[in-house]
Amino acid sequence: MTATIVVRELTRKFGELTAVDRLSFEVPAGALFGLVGPDGAGKTTTLRMIAGVLRPTAGAVSVGGADVVRDPEAGKRRIAYMPQRFGLYTDLTVRENLDFYADLFRVPQAERAARLARLYHFSGLGSFEGRLAGQLSGGMKQKLALSCALVHHPEILLLDEPTFGVDPISRRDLWLILHEMVAGGVTVLVSTAYMDEAERCDRVALLDRGRIVALDAPEALQRSLPGRMFAVRAADPRRAAAVLAAAPGVRRAALFGDTVHVSVEGSEVAALEAPLTGAGLAVLERHEILPSLEDVFIERTAGTRSGGPT
Repeated sequence: MTATIVVRELTRKFGELTAVDRLSFEVPAGALFGLVGPDGAGKTTTLRMIAGVLRPTAGAVSVGGADVVRDPEAGKRRIAYMPQRFGLYTDLTVRENLDFYADLFRVPQAERAARLARLYHFSGLGSFEGRLAGQLSGGMKQKLALSCALVHHPEILLLDEPTFGVDPISRRDLWLILHEMVAGGVTVLVSTAYMDEAERCDRVALLDRGRIVALDAPEALQRSLPGRMFAVRAADPRRAAAVLAAAPGVRRAALFGDTVHVSVEGSEVAALEAPLTGAGLAVLERHEILPSLEDVFIERTAGTRSGGPT
């Protein structure tokens, strides 16, 4: 597939801090691509450079065939960029905000009615068009921000953590909108710290401290971990994780809520229960699972950080 976004050795330094360290990846046309990682991983800085609003220290970025490093304005007609804090005007109504951005992007008057009808259809904002933006819920504000970004029918959509601080139902609705956009041919590059959301993407780049630690389709990454993985529930989960982490045949044990995800070498299933019973911890449940992207992240960053993603 033709790559719509091409990033090569992209680097950004702020004084002595290297926020983005030689990133290279491609986003195919019509794909949903995720930049995934905890706070401080470099997601926002990367998106700002791709959008042409921040100049890289080194490297190259091509968006829709335009070199945005040499000419930051070249790709902006084809891009919609929605930063974490999108510039909604809280003292304007939903409709007035949409009209304002339609004016900003020079959307012809003859096309506006059809575009607004489509935006209202998938966002559910139609019945709220007379409400002030400042009076909307967090999820509805994000839907309005996304609608404002889409009002000029962009080919490429850049979204910086669009579901941060949004309730679960609105998160689901926003992802349904994104999938509808992709189905319509829009190329979407989205950043998120939520590993469960990342599994909805066609491809993801897992970032840690400005570097890519893994790059592939989510399922391929999940199946890339060696050995087998089990979810184990036991009395005193935190102590159970420590016991299992030190057990022979166990590659890694990490606590996920009240469940321990345990990676074992080969078929060393016996390594799961004997150490726990020997430590006086009753095994409540055990079953094999497909590793999550969070498991992949922890595995790929083992030795570089003390805990998992935040």
